[in-house]
Amino acid sequence: MSKKATGFWEKLRSSFTSAAQPALETKVVTIVSGLPRSGTSMMMKMLEVGGIPPLTDEIRTADKDNPRGYYEFERVKQLDKGDTAWLELASGKAVKVIAALLKHLPSDHTYKVIFMLRDLDEMLRSQKQMLIRRGESPDKVDDEEMAAVFRKHLSQIQTWLDGQSNFEVTYISYNDILQDPIEQAEKINLLLGGTLNVEKMVNVVDPNLYRQRRG
Repeated sequence: MSKKATGFWEKLRSSFTSAAQPALETKVVTIVSGLPRSGTSMMMKMLEVGGIPPLTDEIRTADKDNPRGYYEFERVKQLDKGDTAWLELASGKAVKVIAALLKHLPSDHTYKVIFMLRDLDEMLRSQKQMLIRRGESPDKVDDEEMAAVFRKHLSQIQTWLDGQSNFEVTYISYNDILQDPIEQAEKINLLLGGTLNVEKMVNVVDPNLYRQRRG
């Protein structure tokens, strides 16, 4: 093949690559995840005011446990049943996915995951208060046993995430957000491209909602 013909095919290949790139970028989905009562709803609110709209159906409304709302999308709960078509609605948005369902996200998307961490004792106390408000028994499972379950689950999820090439994960501590919201908001902004309104994100952090403190 002549140099002229080779050059033509190289340009053609390059044009197809460039044309395909925007389509790939539209499949990037922002995920907020974590264990129960780890601050995922607060993070969704931070992203919303920062400039990333949430994917939510508003079926589960705000209450005393989450006075600013839960930011949930019910179809997410069907991920393990194979319902993934809704992800086409999630491009450019943030969606909350519980840790146990992350492994069911399809591999043809790229995910930027903000994984919330929190002191386990605080999470357990917060969970108990929620059960009490719902009229359910908070003592069905021993605290130490539940803490062990949480630790094992968290370790398994983190190990799995480490092996996924289409997941970019930043771990954010709920406790650290309360201590230094600016630093944590900057970490999130870095993960998501540097275009978020960090000042508005920081203003969402309300220490008055930090009700189940350790010790």
